Amino acid sequence: MSKEPSLQTTSIPALTSTSERKNWWKYIQVLLDSLAWLLALPVAFMLRYGMDTDQIDPQGLTLVALVMVTLQVGGGLMLGLYRGRHSYGTLQEGSKLYPLLLINLVIMQFLLMMYSRTFGVPRSVVMIAFPIAILLMMGFRYLKRIYEETTNRPTGEGSERVIIYGAGFLGRNLVSSLMTDPKAKYLPVSIVDDDRSVKNARIHSVKVEGTSAELPALVKKHGARKVLIAIGEEIPERRLVHVAQTMKDLGVETIRINSVVPDFSGASRRTHEGNERELLEGIRGKIDYKIDHALIRSYVQGRRVLVTGAGGSIGSELCRLLSGYEPAELMMLDRDESLLMDTRYSMTGLSSLDDPSVILADVRDAEAIEAVFLERKPQVVFHAAALKHVSALEAYPKEAYKTNTLGTANVLKAASLVDVEAFVNISTDKAADPTTALGQSKRSAEMLTSWYGKQSGKTYVSVRFGNVFGSRGSIKPLFTKQILDGGPLTVTDRNATRFFMLIPDACLLVMLAGAIGKSGEVLVLDMGQPVKIMKVAEHMRSLYERFDVAIDVIGLRAGEKRDEVLFGLGEQVQRSEENENIMRAQAPDMDPNDLDYGRWLANYREHRGYDRVERPGQAA
Repeated sequence: MSKEPSLQTTSIPALTSTSERKNWWKYIQVLLDSLAWLLALPVAFMLRYGMDTDQIDPQGLTLVALVMVTLQVGGGLMLGLYRGRHSYGTLQEGSKLYPLLLINLVIMQFLLMMYSRTFGVPRSVVMIAFPIAILLMMGFRYLKRIYEETTNRPTGEGSERVIIYGAGFLGRNLVSSLMTDPKAKYLPVSIVDDDRSVKNARIHSVKVEGTSAELPALVKKHGARKVLIAIGEEIPERRLVHVAQTMKDLGVETIRINSVVPDFSGASRRTHEGNERELLEGIRGKIDYKIDHALIRSYVQGRRVLVTGAGGSIGSELCRLLSGYEPAELMMLDRDESLLMDTRYSMTGLSSLDDPSVILADVRDAEAIEAVFLERKPQVVFHAAALKHVSALEAYPKEAYKTNTLGTANVLKAASLVDVEAFVNISTDKAADPTTALGQSKRSAEMLTSWYGKQSGKTYVSVRFGNVFGSRGSIKPLFTKQILDGGPLTVTDRNATRFFMLIPDACLLVMLAGAIGKSGEVLVLDMGQPVKIMKVAEHMRSLYERFDVAIDVIGLRAGEKRDEVLFGLGEQVQRSEENENIMRAQAPDMDPNDLDYGRWLANYREHRGYDRVERPGQAA
């Protein structure tokens, strides 16, 4: 099945981007301008003497013609008129040509006045020849333009028939660029503009036939398969959405033209990925995170550091950032060898995995994790390994329990065996008053971390934050894919809100939390005000200028909150004295000996609000 037509964004060729300058043409220019004088002077003589050729002095005529041709060619060379600097017949060339003609006239008049006997030609002859020469030169240029427009326009073979929406500066340049490029992919067959005063005007022989309201009829009339929207930023977004949706219903693709730069060849296109920081700050606003790098360095530098989930979005960024604080050893642990390879390559440029820094292990495997810790003896641990997709874990809650709860218990137990000095468990805002399997499993992980911290007396803390903007499986790459696929964008509820932060900001604050946290604490990162998911969808659709993409509200899933919270009921919150972007709360502790999937599942179901049927293989 073919993809639905969609509104894309591109740019148009600059006016000279497709035409090749021919070196021999500048010599033709010299000959044509010389010919203009050679024709104008005899005509001027005949007009001066009433068509009486007997009174024409051939010698004087020849001498004046030679002088005028010499002045024309010499002056033109000095001004760059005949050096290929300007296209023939353009305003830029005219700005050099017409002053030169005037100067030549003045010089010739001066010479005739000073040497009248030598020339034997009345000064009025040159005055009469002057406008004739101008008309001839203009005529030659006009004929050249007609020739170029006739021979250089798209042949129609292999060119798609398109309608241009916009007859302003951008639209005129677009039509001009396409109609003077024989290799253009598109052949303009009609122009529309909402300014009724330009109706019936022609741009490079293409007629302005009406307004955007008449697009459906014109598309059918001309058999156009695309509409190129060549209007600047002043066009209302609502109108763009209307035009794009109307054309989509007719099976016609709409493309937004954004500038007069190359190209339709694909060599230089606007990238849509954009800057994630600018995108998020445009939606949420800017937050100035103040990071004390000396605090991070104080417990990382010179120590053996291990990161679980090192192949994930958070884990891999943690590894990249931690390497800058000069740990004695950085160990990257994950169960996915491909993701580990990506992380190592991003840090070292090497893709081989036979390196001590790379550890292939699964946090579910208690025996393997214990062996790794006993052998490598890490001093600082960042636990980022987790399953995080709400819908998948709602379908398979036992997987959430096995990875996020039991997996965390395995890592905590191994850490306690080797006296890890600092343990940072990465949690989620869904652990506050959890209503999903993900939230319940991460809340249990926070409680386990608190218990081990109190037992060891070391710094065992959890860090809670919201949606990581741009991480794999998060809302930004999902919306990006939906937009590029032509939509629709899917949001659960028109008023649903979420907290967002960027991966680098989250990782820096996670590392800082490890320096200032106290055992058993949950540290929560400041993510600004919650943002409506609908606002994110609308902002990204506008950024990509894909106004044809619909936004569908699909409804909240069972157990899913409309609005996330950072703290649960009963949690006492304090803002950290060390950093205003970090808040503190105390997590209750859970003895790992009390772990039981049956009780965990019952608690999850109670908070979720209804009983559910287990999927195959998910029974307690």
